[in-house]
Formats: sequence, C-alpha cells, structure tokens
Amino acid sequence: MAFHKIWWCWLVLLCALILLLHDAPSVKAGDIIHDDDSTPKKSGCANHFVLVKVQTWVNGVEDAEFVGVGARFGRTIVSKEKNARHTRLVLSDPRDCCSPPKNKIVGDVIMVDRGNCTFTKKANTAQNANASAILIINNQKELYKMVCDPDETDLNIHIPAIMLPQDAGTRLEEMLMSTSSVSVQLYSPRRPAVDVAEVFLWLMAVFTILCASYWSAWRAREAAIEQDKLLKDASDEIPNTKDAGVSGVINMNAKAAVLFVVLASCFLFMLYKLMSGLFIEILVVLFCIGGTEGLQTCLVALLSRWFKHAGESYIKVPFLGAVSYLTLAVTPFCIAFAILWAVNRDKSFAWIGQDILGIALIMTVLQIVHVPNLKVGTVLLSCAFIYDIFWVFISTKFFKKSVMIVVARGDGSGEDGIPMLLKFPRIFDPWGGYSIIGFGDILLPGMLVAFSLRYDWLANKNLRSGYFLWAMFAYGFGLLITYVALNLMDGHGQPALLYIVPFTLGTFMALGKKRGDLRLLWTRGEPERPCPHIRLQHSEEFTT
Repeated sequence: MAFHKIWWCWLVLLCALILLLHDAPSVKAGDIIHDDDSTPKKSGCANHFVLVKVQTWVNGVEDAEFVGVGARFGRTIVSKEKNARHTRLVLSDPRDCCSPPKNKIVGDVIMVDRGNCTFTKKANTAQNANASAILIINNQKELYKMVCDPDETDLNIHIPAIMLPQDAGTRLEEMLMSTSSVSVQLYSPRRPAVDVAEVFLWLMAVFTILCASYWSAWRAREAAIEQDKLLKDASDEIPNTKDAGVSGVINMNAKAAVLFVVLASCFLFMLYKLMSGLFIEILVVLFCIGGTEGLQTCLVALLSRWFKHAGESYIKVPFLGAVSYLTLAVTPFCIAFAILWAVNRDKSFAWIGQDILGIALIMTVLQIVHVPNLKVGTVLLSCAFIYDIFWVFISTKFFKKSVMIVVARGDGSGEDGIPMLLKFPRIFDPWGGYSIIGFGDILLPGMLVAFSLRYDWLANKNLRSGYFLWAMFAYGFGLLITYVALNLMDGHGQPALLYIVPFTLGTFMALGKKRGDLRLLWTRGEPERPCPHIRLQHSEEFTT
C-alpha cells in the first residue's frame, strides 16, 4: 500500500511537470521566425504576410508541394488554385540576383539565394529581367518574413516575392538540374474564420472537466457518508477522524501550489534548452506511463459498476500490494493501447489515441489531487496565470522567442510537437495541421471547478443555488474567448489561462461574496456538518 501511495505521488509530480502548454496553432508550413511588428509600413510595402503554396510539376507531371511566406512588398498572390497559372521555373545566374541575370527570362518564375543584397533589390532585379515572380531561398530551415528597410524609397515592385526554406530550395535545385522542365503554381488559400477543430477541442475540454468533477464529487460524498456511518456506530470510543477523507486523495496546500508552478517553469525551461528527438522520445515514454495509469484507473472505476465482485476481490502482487482482479484484467489492455499509440504516433490517426490517453490522465489526476478550499485554488490559478503570461509573452524579451510556443511545437526536435496536449485535425483548413490545447489549460481550472461541485453536493445545493454550474459556465466562456482571441490574433499562440482564470476565479469569488459563503469557501472549503456522536451523547443525557 505504501508503494502504491509513492507511485501516485510520482504520477502527480509527473503531471505537474507536463501540464505546461497553451492553445497554439500547429501548421505544417514550418516556423516563421521574423517578427516585424516594429517595422513601419509604407506605400509599396504594406502587404499582409500570407503562407503560399508552391506546387511543382516535373515534365508535366505533378510533383512535390512546398510552403513559403509572401513578402511585405510586391503583388499579392491569388487565393484560389484555379486562378493560379503554371509558370516555368528557372535558376538565377548569378544565384543571388543582386545583378541582372545572364540567362534570358521570359515571364518565368526565378529562384534566387538569400544574401549579398536586400530583398527588395533582388525583387527589382528580377522584375527588370522580366520575371513573373521571385522565389527567394532562405539560408536556414525556417521561413523568414521579408520586410523593407526603413530608408528604402524604390518600392515599385509589382511581381510576387515568396520566401522558401532551405530544404525546399535544395529539392527544387535538384529538380532543375536533373530534368528538362520544371513549372510551379503559386497561390495562397485563405483559412476559414472558425474551424471545426476548435469546436471539438472546446467540447473535449468541457466534457473532461464535467466528467472528472462528477467523479470527484461522487467519491467525496461516498467518503462523507462512510464517515457518518463510522461516527454513528461509535459508542464507547470516538474513532480517529483526523485523517478521514477520500482514500487515495492528495489535498494540495498553498505552498504546494506555488511549488507546482515553479517546477513546471523549471521543466519548461529544460525542455526549451534540451529539445531534441531523443528528449521527445523520453517524454513519449513518460506520457505512456501516465496515460496507461490514467486509462486503467478510469476503466476500473467504470467497469466496477458491472463487475463489482471482480473489483472487490483482491490478490497480493509483489511490490504493488493488494490489487483487484479487475485491475489485473484491464492493465494489459491499457499497456497495449499506449504502446500501439507510441509506435504509430506519426500516423494521421494517432491524435485519437493521444486524446484518449490524455483525457484519461487528466480525469484521474482531477479526482486524486484536490484543492481543499478557495484560498489554495486562488493561489494555484494566480501563479498559473502569471506563469502562462510570462512564458508566452514576456519570455520573448529574454530569449528572442516565446519559450512556450517553441516547446509546444517541438522546434528543433524533428517531431510534430510534444505529446502532452490534446489535438484535433483542422479538417476544413487548406493548410492542414492541428489545433491544440495543453493539459494545464484543462486541469488547473478543472481543480477549482471540481471543488465547486464537491462543495455543492456536501452542502446539498442544487445546480441553481450552487456554484458548479456557474464555475462550469465561466470556464467554457473563458475558453471560448481564448479561441476568439486566437483567431483575432491571426493564429498567434495565446495563453488560455489569461482568459480562463479571471472568468472562473472571478465568478466563483463574486458569487461567494454575494451569497455570504466566501469566508467558509476560503478557509474551510466544505459546509459544517453536525457531528452524529455529539447528537448521540445529547440523546443519552436526555434519557437518563
């Protein structure tokens, strides 16, 4: 039993370290590393940055597709594929296109290397040579937003200019060297204003907290009923109820809440510095361990309703202690499920297994780790609020990049992000990719929402007079505002807790103050219940 408790403490610590991420778009196009918000826009250099699809044909046969980013200057790129022309691609000579090309260009798309002169000079040179568009190949794997220098005046550029990453340039050069004809089609399809992926992520987050809250409240009520029975049956000796409560539950305190966020910050920074393919593999193993334990706990709790005898019959297992037969039956399936996901995690359908393991892990932690009162919940969410803002926005001033966004995307790891998040494919987005939400944006506010339902049930409050309905509504509305902000900010990652915490915590505290329950919620965290033993003593004194 002691080993089992240590295991759960380790699992909770693991969850504290991996609940780091936020809502951020994930696009297959690669990273765009230059931010030109401080660069002034002017006439001839005021385009919106757009992702551009570069579809290739080799000797008339459709071949690879690459993704680039349009420049601040030049003609805007058509949005519909049917309006984009097939145009021959040629390689510039000289390669940098800082001087007029030696080869003849007749309305062709010219491919040039970055460097030795400004982007606008390259575009002007290509335009004067009669090119229809210019593809500038970056000297790095990332994309780079091409802007104008503040003192530039010659900005009469009327051909499209697109930046492509280094690996795309290498592939295109191989095509040009080995074949007689390469043509390209340039277009920039628009993203839908709202994608169904965001709707499903919102539903998954709300559903997870809803189920976990009812599970947690049911266990708390069962424990309270059991405690009352013990007190009623006590005649000669009052049982020791100092540690009474739900078996296997860890109550967080204010110091632990602060430590929780400090550990998460340290782990996030470590991920940022050590991000690699090997490190991602380690995270996958840790996620599989946590997901297996979470899935097993959820399935045992669910199946024990139908297989009560198997759930209450135990066998002694070395190092683990007493384990129910139902747990032994379910565990191999959970392990196989996690291994199957890990082996196929690069497949297009792997997000389903990742979401199942992630939801099971979150629900398990929510019914194991409790905030005992509003004070601890406020400390936890306030620290998480600061944590989210710092690592998404303020960290850019110290590290030149948003640390949390870099970690969320798995930059430099060669992998499509880290596994500690829920994801859903962007079905109607022509750019593909996934919308994601971090575990922390569900679990941290979920602790407060679950606390509200436990309080309501112990206080015998219905949905209207209780706090759970309002806390649940506040969380859902806060997450909805997050997605609105995400779309208004043109897909830039947003710290969800920036919106969720004020709505959830603010609603809870305002309602508690209005109803006169704030002091009780802040300190005790549960309604005062009369002691059956005291009632029993009074009854005996009256009869004598």
